[in-house]
Amino acid sequence: MLVFYKPRLVFLSVPKTGTTAYEKAYSGIADHVISNPPALKHAPLYRYNRFIRPMYEKVCGTELQVMAVVREPISWLGSWYRYRQRPSMLGDPKATFDVSFDEFVVAYSKGKPPPFADVGSQARFLAPQANGTLVTYLFAYENQALIQAFLKDRVGVLPDIGRENISPEMALSLSKEVEDRLRRKCAAEFELYDSVRPEGLSV
Repeated sequence: MLVFYKPRLVFLSVPKTGTTAYEKAYSGIADHVISNPPALKHAPLYRYNRFIRPMYEKVCGTELQVMAVVREPISWLGSWYRYRQRPSMLGDPKATFDVSFDEFVVAYSKGKPPPFADVGSQARFLAPQANGTLVTYLFAYENQALIQAFLKDRVGVLPDIGRENISPEMALSLSKEVEDRLRRKCAAEFELYDSVRPEGLSV
């Protein structure tokens, strides 16, 4: 998570949307960088609303706008699947070495997925809160140029953005049956992604 105080902006770190690269690039520029532990680095909107937002509101009298990046759901799941096949995952119950991508997605779409497919939800991560806290600017992961243009305009600087936490390369595809199941069972994930406006304005 990145907080830019003067620009009144917080950048939430949705897992598997490339935000670690932005955190590293802006580490010497942002006023508040939360990179560890993962539960705080990847704090969803509800956790930001409960812990981070009140700190700035009560101590600084400031309300921050929230930006986030969301990834096309199948691509997002593919990144998780590939990430859990990196060498360090050997022997880990969350590894995906022994399951196909179809099996991974079927398991993910269950009400209570097994450990290897328990990767959370972008829709739940960014769900608006009862007090009105919501994501002000939502960008598609696939449009990096727009994300960077926004940050350059809002923060005033755009450092070099590298690549971090890269998943192993492999070709992945879903059967039509499994994709249809995913779209039916996890409709909120697709609705969120489809809500992203081309210009990245408030959802």
